[in-house]
Amino acid sequence: MAANSSNSKQANTRRKATQTFLLCAAMLALLGTSDPATRFSEIGHRMMCICGCNQILLECNHVGCPASDGMRNELTAALNRGDSDGLVEQSFVQKYGPTVLAAPTTKGFDRAAYIMPVAALIFGFGLIVLVIRSWKNRPAPALADGLISVRGAELEQFRDQARKETDL
Repeated sequence: MAANSSNSKQANTRRKATQTFLLCAAMLALLGTSDPATRFSEIGHRMMCICGCNQILLECNHVGCPASDGMRNELTAALNRGDSDGLVEQSFVQKYGPTVLAAPTTKGFDRAAYIMPVAALIFGFGLIVLVIRSWKNRPAPALADGLISVRGAELEQFRDQARKETDL
């Protein structure tokens, strides 16, 4: 009986240690997720400045940029209201159009932006394989009747002879 209570105490201790470890891991993983500065940085780096500079919103470095300051202020106001990340992005898309997003969405025709580079790479590798195979399987050149292809040392001997005869 003492052995059973000892085993159950060890199992209970292990379970509590495991739960404590999982709780600590979850706290570390979620640390800073509600921090407004972190959210501002994350959302701001997922959007583009609309002034035409083709830079990320938070990295637009134009002096007196007509768009970036206003967009940053809108982003700050949305975060202060407590809007979710998705709602903030959707409001920017509705106001500025889909080009405000730094990366295309994974819905509809935007999927082509992710699929086409991979498809083009596979097609290119396939084309290279076909070309190499065609070179490898190319038939030997046809020679006139009675001629034999010369290779190796004999070819070098003929080249040396040609050099000597053509020297002036």
